[in-house]
Amino acid sequence: DADPGGLVDHAHAGRLGLGEATQELLLQAAPMHDVGKIGIPDYILLKPGRLTPEEFEVMKSHARLGHELLQGSGSEILQAGAQIALSHHEKFDGSGYPVGLKTDGIPLFGRIVAVADVFDALTSERPYKKAWSLEQSQAFLRDGSGTHFDPRCVEAFLAAWDDVLKVREQFHDEEV
Repeated sequence: DADPGGLVDHAHAGRLGLGEATQELLLQAAPMHDVGKIGIPDYILLKPGRLTPEEFEVMKSHARLGHELLQGSGSEILQAGAQIALSHHEKFDGSGYPVGLKTDGIPLFGRIVAVADVFDALTSERPYKKAWSLEQSQAFLRDGSGTHFDPRCVEAFLAAWDDVLKVREQFHDEEV
């Protein structure tokens, strides 16, 4: 899979007005967004079918687990990773998890990583689904703009489309 940290490239973050140092911090912290999955049993992570409601509740706990693993560090990168781990499944309309934050109440890093992470998940094959086309994935991001995603983050991601495709191809080549 393409690394959402790579998909959160300087062109994407720069379009949101982030300075160079903040962009670099985001680039280094974003790959930690799912570190909490270390505490999720393999039978759930690798399940080929749809998760039961109970299994999904366990899966959702990875956001808090990741935050707990990273939050106590004195490292600015790990602190940013903790914030991203906790907030990357929040949705712009407040329907996400683990807290139900909405709009600007969601940390910007979490809003940015949410777009890259969902794009990566959609365009990657998983045990439970085939990879979506780039066109389908773009349409999903556009359709979710303002509900699932921060519209500014979707706009910045799509405006950096050529860079997104380069990063995706780079990681795809590394997997083969």
